[in-house]
Amino acid sequence: MGQIYEASLSLPETDLARQQLQHLPKLCAELMLDGFPLELVDGEASNIPIGWVTDVLSQLNDLVSPKNKILVVTVLGVQSTGKSTLLNTMFGVQFAVSSGRCTRGAFMLLIKINEDVRKDFNCDFMVIIDTEGLKSPELAQLDNSHEHDNELATLVVGLSDITIINIAMENSTEMKDILQIVVHAFLRMKEVGKKPKCQFVHQNVSDVSAHDKNLRDRKLLLQQLNEMTQAAAKMEKKKENMSFTDVMEYSPDTGNWYIPGLWNGNPPMAAVNAGYSEAVYELKKNIIHILGSCGSSANNILEFTEWMKSLWTAVKHENFIFSFRNSLVADAYMRLCKEFNKWEWDFKKEMYTWVTHAETRLSNFGTAADKSNKSDMRELLMLLKNEALTELSKWETKLLGNLEQYFKQTEGHVYLVEGYKQEFKNSAMSLRREMERSVFNQLTAASDIRQGMTKLHRIRENHTKELENRVCALIEECWEKKVQMTEKELDEEFDKMWTKTVNELSFKEMKVGDIFTSVSHRLRTNLSTKGSHASHLLSQKVLKECGQDPFKYKAEGTLKKLSEAIKKIFNISSHTKAVQQIADSIITDCSQFVTDTMQRKSNYHDTYIEEILNMIDERMQDNHDVETDITFELSLKQHICADAARRFQKMHQDFLHENDPYICLNKNKEKFLADFKDVFRNVDQCQKKAEEFTDRCLKPAVEDFVNRSLGPDIIGEMLTSEQFSTRMSFQYSVLLDLTSKDDFEKYQSFNCSYEKYVKKWILNKILERFSDGSTMFEDQHLQSCVNSINNAIQKAKTEKSGNLKSFVEDVCQELGDKLVISQDALGAFMILNKADQEQFAHWLTECVKEMAQTLREKFKKTNIQTKLQSLHVNPQNELFNKLIGCGKQCPFCASPCEAGGTGQHEHFTSLHRPQALGQYRLQTGNGILTSVTKRFFQTGKSHQMQASRHHYWKYVLVKYNKQLAEAFNAKPADIPATWREITPEQAEASLKEAFHIN
Repeated sequence: MGQIYEASLSLPETDLARQQLQHLPKLCAELMLDGFPLELVDGEASNIPIGWVTDVLSQLNDLVSPKNKILVVTVLGVQSTGKSTLLNTMFGVQFAVSSGRCTRGAFMLLIKINEDVRKDFNCDFMVIIDTEGLKSPELAQLDNSHEHDNELATLVVGLSDITIINIAMENSTEMKDILQIVVHAFLRMKEVGKKPKCQFVHQNVSDVSAHDKNLRDRKLLLQQLNEMTQAAAKMEKKKENMSFTDVMEYSPDTGNWYIPGLWNGNPPMAAVNAGYSEAVYELKKNIIHILGSCGSSANNILEFTEWMKSLWTAVKHENFIFSFRNSLVADAYMRLCKEFNKWEWDFKKEMYTWVTHAETRLSNFGTAADKSNKSDMRELLMLLKNEALTELSKWETKLLGNLEQYFKQTEGHVYLVEGYKQEFKNSAMSLRREMERSVFNQLTAASDIRQGMTKLHRIRENHTKELENRVCALIEECWEKKVQMTEKELDEEFDKMWTKTVNELSFKEMKVGDIFTSVSHRLRTNLSTKGSHASHLLSQKVLKECGQDPFKYKAEGTLKKLSEAIKKIFNISSHTKAVQQIADSIITDCSQFVTDTMQRKSNYHDTYIEEILNMIDERMQDNHDVETDITFELSLKQHICADAARRFQKMHQDFLHENDPYICLNKNKEKFLADFKDVFRNVDQCQKKAEEFTDRCLKPAVEDFVNRSLGPDIIGEMLTSEQFSTRMSFQYSVLLDLTSKDDFEKYQSFNCSYEKYVKKWILNKILERFSDGSTMFEDQHLQSCVNSINNAIQKAKTEKSGNLKSFVEDVCQELGDKLVISQDALGAFMILNKADQEQFAHWLTECVKEMAQTLREKFKKTNIQTKLQSLHVNPQNELFNKLIGCGKQCPFCASPCEAGGTGQHEHFTSLHRPQALGQYRLQTGNGILTSVTKRFFQTGKSHQMQASRHHYWKYVLVKYNKQLAEAFNAKPADIPATWREITPEQAEASLKEAFHIN
């Protein structure tokens, strides 16, 4: 039936002969339910008829759904060791038995689980797989018989939940060869995340005390298994210090069974040995107990089918050593990545919020809004750092706890990604270290900047008080004249007083710091560990002379020889190009950091340049596989630091200009004049002062709070999209978007400037998502601020402050852990303030309502591009860093790594590109390469160039072959004819298959 059906699949779907045979899979499925075995592996061809088996199992699933969960038991052993007899006795089935080679290939048989024990098994059916004997004399004469045995063992072990290793003797010494095959199979399963269970059955052992007497043999067996595991691990290029129990759930005491012979005497007249059945029954009970405890690995029939197809593909291509990206593994990995990304973002968002409050407390230190009760800034800084450590430890513990809990669940095939557990643990600990450094730097910078501002505030406060005294004296003087003064006369009197007072006040010119000197010192400290040669190179060039022209890398010395050697293989200077790309990427990131820092309009702090140097060091470490020398590192750091120093110097000067006491005093001249006239005329100031306090103090503070809070909100909203849920989903979305754009220039940009293109793509997605003018997040934070302000007003009322100044200070202090209220604005507001406290409170409440409405209108009118420029947390950069992962790209085709962890891990990608898109062409013939790389290049290992089964990049190469050749100054690629038949729909389907998108 199977052969007829497989043959029919070669016919067109509309062919009548094919349609007449479509009922065969269902017929076979019904036979399986009646107890007939299905030939899983064709014994003659050593092949799985995938089409036939898949369709049969699909029909079987339809017949039994939703009760379609299965557990698999397999027997494996040398020919003629009684494997089929063992299964027949154990489960009451009827596999063919006889002397010699009676089982060819592998047969699977379905056993229904009774309702009363189904809940214990967590499955509906048990699948029994009987296999042909290994080390067959008939196959021994063939050169590749060991490959056949290896393939069969790997396949059946991969399919099973428990594997019975059948040994026809008490002593396993002669089993070394077969055990070697089995260990290889188990090791490969460990690599793909599956850890099967194992039972050794020693047949023809009649002594009832064999289990006790063979303790030494069992230990010897385990020792041999450990040795074989280490040898197999070495062959598979895995770590060599592995033991058998690392790859297999096996215990020497409970994993060995001794079964007497089947016959009492010599067949055919011999009686059946009852001890055989009894021993098999005990084995059966143990297997049932084991299966009952491994319900988490139960698959449904469709999942088993998918696993079988992927496993068979991997066996045929012998690519376990490189990667095994079966759809179930990929799905489990995607689920883990999604969950981890959520936990990671919760951690980051909480710390962003915490830092915002901490910076607010530092900025309000020593002001009316200070709630710390600390007299020394250093005490407050130490307190906040301790609080930060507590918060970081709490979230690290929570993150690791979530990870542990995730791997304890029974759903989602988590056992398949057990091998990635440590990677994600390392990522969690790495995140904590990264956040700790970032938080400490931000706290230190905020503390030092606040301390630097204290002296300025004191100077400005003294000047303001002096002017207030002069204005009060002028008012008294004008009142004494007892004449009605005109507007013009008041202006003239005030101008005379103002000019005289300002001239008498001492305004020391603010000292401008030399940022270049500070940056040079930090750079020298950073390079001090690099030796005397680095110091010598550093002293040869003044920092101010660097960073004025674009950075260009030129190979020197040994690296130049390396570059020349590579040129003999490829027609480009690939090493120079790789180093230049790394440099450009680092320069772009550092430049963006400087831009983001400057947008805050604060003063310069040394932690900024330390952060930049740390970024460079981390990126250099991430790209350590690209050979560079100290000259390159020093030149790059000088270039970046010089550019940063110039821009930070301007930021520092702008800050000093903005906070210059003379300039700040003159800014308030009109306000002084207005207050002078109001007091002189005894005008009621309540409403006016409430408006002034709202506009000058509260409104800027609320806007600043919204800007500091909005960045994480935008990131969180973008992460709810499937496109940004995992790195694989992100890569799929970018490539799918490229296809829909149908623009070669975009493909060229993607291939040649991957980071730049992806950052722009992320920005466009942010703009697209928030282009509707939604102000949901702004409104939430605005309402939160309004509620806090109203609560502060009500609380200050109950305090019954003696005067307006105390009332305002109470309000500010209540808001001190949320809003940073400008001390200059607050000081100016308090000048000549004769307003009544109760009336002021009433008008202040009204003004806050108006402020809220005004800000809502402003937020609605402000487009998303403008909003992004004022945010403290840059969503574009955060999303990029989150989705770029380790940032590694395949050195041959430039495909990005998709691994979910951020620490040390093996790099992989779902979809390698043709090497032409990585700008490679062979020296001979000068034609661009069409081969699709199969895996990432690893140091010390050869690089395979195999054809990919995915059609996406083949379709792209066919479509843009001519443009690519022109762009790379090469001849068009010699494209196989079959590639030209690929349709856009097939390319998109291939993309979905590669990234396992449903």
